Amino acid sequence: VTGASLPMAINGTVRNGGNTAGITSLVTDGNDIFGSGFWYGGTGNFEGTFSASWDGGAINWLADCHGDTHSVFVGLGAAVAILVFVLEARRLGHTDERVAYIATGGLVGGAVFMRLGTWAQHLDPRANASLVEQWLYGNRSVLGGLLGAWLGVHLVKRLTGYRRRTGDVFAPAVAAGMAVGRVGCFLTEAPGTPTGAGWGMVLDPNTAARVGAPAGVALHPSFLYEIAFHALAFAVLWGWARHQQFAPGETFVAYIAAYAIFRFGVEFVRGNEVVWHGLTRPQLFLAVTAPFLVARVIWLVASGRLRPRAGAAIS
Repeated sequence: VTGASLPMAINGTVRNGGNTAGITSLVTDGNDIFGSGFWYGGTGNFEGTFSASWDGGAINWLADCHGDTHSVFVGLGAAVAILVFVLEARRLGHTDERVAYIATGGLVGGAVFMRLGTWAQHLDPRANASLVEQWLYGNRSVLGGLLGAWLGVHLVKRLTGYRRRTGDVFAPAVAAGMAVGRVGCFLTEAPGTPTGAGWGMVLDPNTAARVGAPAGVALHPSFLYEIAFHALAFAVLWGWARHQQFAPGETFVAYIAAYAIFRFGVEFVRGNEVVWHGLTRPQLFLAVTAPFLVARVIWLVASGRLRPRAGAAIS
């Protein structure tokens, strides 16, 4: 041991210092370093959380989706979702005070699972961050948030004894909130994998270093694809499906099944880490869950529960 400074590879990517940027925390579990930083122009290039190897500083992950811009759009998305939920609940006659508890259960469950849903990334538990580290520094998961929201809603419905189906209330609200919230990710995260298409995004060197993507190369705007999907889903759910007399609650199943299929496909151009046989962690999760959703939709269509009835439109 000489006391000399050793090179840290992450220093070539995360460069925060001066009056407008800095590193706000650094902790270690003995194997990896976890940290967070802020940046609002000038002398930095990264705002978010990161993890690097203790030995040499090789980057494990960068989560540059936690800055002010992202938080603002997540908040706007939540506000839009709540507004749509309230309007649709009133229209469908869900005026029982227990509906507010159910919505709260969905929000709390979604928030918890969004933060902790990516905790078990390795089969060896020792390779995973602690729950505290995951909560403070870990990646956020939309799929985990949706699962947590579903569990939260059903738990509160069971506890309060509310029996009416609420999926038709949640479906347009979730679609609208996702369309708005994903704008924050589009503005703050790496857009996607390289593409030869004319609509690819080309990042300047500073932006590329901040989000951990290659500079000067056309990249898939994968978050724009997702924003378009949810916006279209909301248009269908709000402009057409809500005026049909489907079986109660089933439009949410159809929407989530469609999103599962879409998300599995868009992962190929998202640029997330490939972990097994060319698939990312979200794709592995969807490979298990999506077939059940699709099978449910097929059964709904075959049984007539997801077919609009002639002359049965409602206002």
